[in-house]
Amino acid sequence: MQARDNQAQLSARLQSRYDVVVCGAGASGSVVARRLAENPDVQVLLLEAGGSDEAEAVLDPALWPTNLGSERDWGFQAEPNPHLNGRQLPLSMGKGLGGGSSINVAVWARGHRSDWDFFAAESGDPGWGYENVLDTYRRIEDWQGAPDPQYRGTGGPVWVQPAADPSPIATAMLEAAGEIGIPSFAHPNGRMMEGEGGAAISDLLVRNGRRHSLFRAYVRPWLGRPNLTVLTGALVRRVTFEGRRATGVEFLRDGRVMTVSAGTEVVLSLGAIQTPKVLMHSGIGDHEDLARVGIPLLQHLPGVGRNFQDHVSFGCTWEYAEPIAPRNSGSEATLYWKSRPGLDAPDLLFCQVEFPVPSDRTAARGVPAHGWTMFAGLAQPASRGRLCLRTADPTAPLAVEANFLSDPADMATARACVELCRALGNAQAFRPFVRGEAMPGDLTGEALDEYVRDAAVTYWHQSGTARMGRDAMSVVDGTLKVHGVDGLRVADGSIMPRVTTGNTQAPCAIIGERAAAMIRQAHGL
Repeated sequence: MQARDNQAQLSARLQSRYDVVVCGAGASGSVVARRLAENPDVQVLLLEAGGSDEAEAVLDPALWPTNLGSERDWGFQAEPNPHLNGRQLPLSMGKGLGGGSSINVAVWARGHRSDWDFFAAESGDPGWGYENVLDTYRRIEDWQGAPDPQYRGTGGPVWVQPAADPSPIATAMLEAAGEIGIPSFAHPNGRMMEGEGGAAISDLLVRNGRRHSLFRAYVRPWLGRPNLTVLTGALVRRVTFEGRRATGVEFLRDGRVMTVSAGTEVVLSLGAIQTPKVLMHSGIGDHEDLARVGIPLLQHLPGVGRNFQDHVSFGCTWEYAEPIAPRNSGSEATLYWKSRPGLDAPDLLFCQVEFPVPSDRTAARGVPAHGWTMFAGLAQPASRGRLCLRTADPTAPLAVEANFLSDPADMATARACVELCRALGNAQAFRPFVRGEAMPGDLTGEALDEYVRDAAVTYWHQSGTARMGRDAMSVVDGTLKVHGVDGLRVADGSIMPRVTTGNTQAPCAIIGERAAAMIRQAHGL
């Protein structure tokens, strides 16, 4: 109650100037705001377009599917895709305190060693490398599983636990993996993600049966502080500049356009669709794209909105012999493996979902009333998409050309993914629990390709559209500062040079931690 009253007073007495304005209270922005506000002399404003996370659909991890398409979902939609038989895929993203970490499946997946070493190589900063990131993960975790001090930490803000009392079909998945030569591990966030991959019971951000989002982990304990203001219902339109220096942000709230100044820095943590959109409306992007819609150019960065990536899934479904109710978030077992032996890291991602998850098209093939889906797909897609403004109006939606499966290599990997799904689901370990395979069945050739195109859906792991790097197509440098301007950083999944191997909220926490540390260092905070 004290925290709620404090925030009501701070919002009612909104200042015209803060030291740092953080835009977006999702997985990265929550971390940045909290870490900067730990210094009582730093005034932090955290802007969020959505609303409160005080909703049963957020707090009960089993209800996450009900958030999709709700007011807690931005409701983005990709353009029609010829590589998916003309389908337009919905691209859900969290809108509200916690962002995606408030509406997703609550899985904590750190990424593979090779992801972080690639980030270090692209940025030229070894601080992004695996060993340094592993140290950060140990520091921020409050691990509730069997002690593993080499890989897991305790006492940090992020409560992480293995799925409690997992379903028998989750343990069956680990047994099935063993049948086909894939090893199992005590947890998925250690040795398993340093080599070829493996299977494990998932790590979840669930505490006492309730979702423990990154907003709840980082920001909620700080809401009673006088130097952190969290303002909901604030849609960021653009960054304001004096010359080439960011001076604040313009946002829409309750039908009014408002401006607030940032004395030190502005941080964009709006996600891989809204962050590049705000950059473009601020005059930062490809000069031809901006000229086409009549936005004056501030900084030519042709990579803004390019390099769009997402994990794409091709669900395969089995019918239960007898109904088994989902437990926890309904996704308790995970597996990473390789589509071909020569790879040195997994390129396939498997999340077992304890209920049927068809696509709009595969639903027509017949979905069992009671069943489970191997939600599996491309962990390292080769296809790249782009975002395009339709108009200079910052409230108008942009066009998302996702281009899923546009690279032929992805179709080859998708075929291998479906074959591995079927090998797992039809293994001996599942025989006591399933009546049989509902889809796709034993398809080959063009029939299998059609299934892949019809089954494709996203994991909602959009990333890459404000890429970190040192070449002409990069948008931010290794410190996450936007190239060519001052006082502006990006901290969210858009900075990833490539999407990490696995669910993205844990890597977004690392991005937030590193952004905050670099801001504090740069300004002596």
